[in-house]
Amino acid sequence: MALHKLGKDPDSKNGGSPTLYYDDETDNYLVQGWKVLDEGRRSQLDLPGHEDVVEFPKRMMQFFPEVSGGVGDDV
Repeated sequence: MALHKLGKDPDSKNGGSPTLYYDDETDNYLVQGWKVLDEGRRSQLDLPGHEDVVEFPKRMMQFFPEVSGGVGDDV
């Protein structure tokens, strides 16, 4: 398995989250983001017990290959 870092939030404070990765073995994306802890928001989700949800800003859509035109690495 090789994870490819597609990009970090350009407006992130201290160079932290969120970050977007692509897994070339599973053909899936991994999103490192902010935990959604607000129960009011979580209650609106159809979220099974074995799953969780993270939030990331719309401005990070630029890092998805379908938008940027290719898979990046360590952007």
